[in-house]
Amino acid sequence: MMDRDNKGSKNIYGETQGIRLLRALAENGKIIFSAREAKAMALQLGINPGYLDNLLPYMVQGGWLTRLYRGLYVYSGTLPGEIQVHPFVIATRLVTPSAISHWSALNYHGLTEQVPIIITAFTTRKVVTPSMRKDHPNKPAGRHAWEIAGIHYEYVTVKQTHFFGIEEVWMGENFKVPITDRERTVLETFIASRMFGGIGEALGLLENHLHELALEKLVAYALQYGKDSVAKRLGWALEKAGAAENIWAPLLNLPISGYRVLDPTLPAQGPCDKRWMIQDNLTGKRSR
Repeated sequence: MMDRDNKGSKNIYGETQGIRLLRALAENGKIIFSAREAKAMALQLGINPGYLDNLLPYMVQGGWLTRLYRGLYVYSGTLPGEIQVHPFVIATRLVTPSAISHWSALNYHGLTEQVPIIITAFTTRKVVTPSMRKDHPNKPAGRHAWEIAGIHYEYVTVKQTHFFGIEEVWMGENFKVPITDRERTVLETFIASRMFGGIGEALGLLENHLHELALEKLVAYALQYGKDSVAKRLGWALEKAGAAENIWAPLLNLPISGYRVLDPTLPAQGPCDKRWMIQDNLTGKRSR
């Protein structure tokens, strides 16, 4: 009976100290924190740092914390006065630097009604997810992604020179999150059309949202990106969507050697547009 009481007392003590620690971290804006940050806060609260080795796993087991990876934790928002942590926050803290992008950014900006089942971000880092390890028991058949509390997080690696067009937005009252702005997000549909199921998504975006976009910025981003095939596809699409000539003219004037297919996911066939050096391989649906 004494042992049981002692065990119960220890659990209550651990819960009390854990809640004190998490509240203090949350009050200091550290909803996602490292073990080192937790130890520093424990010192301030008079909690023995050595006890932290047991306390953090105990808080994970109790559902107060989620372990992102070794030494990094996120507050699960289960305490009284809870602070909710948006998945975008976890995505951009899990890998830094990174920014919410692709389908996730399209949905955030209201450019698609499709709700992504994966949180997508791009980063300049090469990301190794747990599923990429040889000894992982559940290696996926498709793309690799982090899985945390049932949510999948996918990262696309880009060059440092392509890590631009990013703004910071508030996710609730506590966090700012980097995300590709509307124009950089639209450009990504021309850059990585395979991730969007082909160029059709990009063309549809211009047709439906042309007047909502800062087209000069979009063209400037295409020039900054520095890939002629992307610039020509975008310029061709802007003209077809009805944008003014002064908008897309800088893209038309770019020198290019050889034709580029409109949709890189389809065979090189169909009519050729000599002005843009674009081969419309969408089975003539949008040919001149």
